[in-house]
Amino acid sequence: MLICSKVSLNKSQMQTIRFNYLNLSKEDVLLDMGCGEGRHSIGAYIDTQANILGLDLSIKDLKIAKERLNDFDVSEIESSCQFGEAAIEAIPVADSSLDAVICSEVLEHIDSPQESIKELIRVLKPGGIMALSVPRFMPELICWKLSKEYSQTPGGHVRIFKHRQLKNLGTDNGLEYQSFHWAHGLHSPYWWLQCLFWKTKEESFLVRQYHKLLVWDLMKKPLFTKILEAILQPLMGKSLVMYFKKPI
Repeated sequence: MLICSKVSLNKSQMQTIRFNYLNLSKEDVLLDMGCGEGRHSIGAYIDTQANILGLDLSIKDLKIAKERLNDFDVSEIESSCQFGEAAIEAIPVADSSLDAVICSEVLEHIDSPQESIKELIRVLKPGGIMALSVPRFMPELICWKLSKEYSQTPGGHVRIFKHRQLKNLGTDNGLEYQSFHWAHGLHSPYWWLQCLFWKTKEESFLVRQYHKLLVWDLMKKPLFTKILEAILQPLMGKSLVMYFKKPI
């Protein structure tokens, strides 16, 4: 859920990737593969003012991403932010042409992550940074245990990555591992509640109340939830984020 207006995106958006890890300049080009409704594409565009290319298979999500970009005043940004339809297995970009690549919360949906990572590496320039994020193993496993429907929904998650598996996915294909962090410690309980009350989640009082907490945190950024998030991230952060570098 995105709530925004013509103000700074960083105050009203949930980011998984830390853009300062990507080493982007205003002349660089960033690919957001599997951009969905554009939260990272738009966030990176406003935060870094680099050129952004957001690609996804969902026409519906791409339409929403374009509409959301229009909610922000970007008239003073000289670079571009474009969205287009493409599959991760066949990215319509020349070899070694992109300065950085984001692939956030995508690989867990894919039957052949090995082929996908090779395609992401193909388009990344030598020396470029790749950021990958997937649901963290333990919070995700709890979701699978609480609800069979969670993993059986069409287009849903088909695999759970362990820390070592995600790291090896990059390094076994020639990338240099840089660092990792967790994200969204407050979000794991929300997904557990949704899974627990899967068939009635739309009407569940607990799900609705916890959602209100997340929206409050997103919009107001109170000190209380900042501290709570910092405590919960190492314990049960919903996402695992890793950064790799393509060797020169």
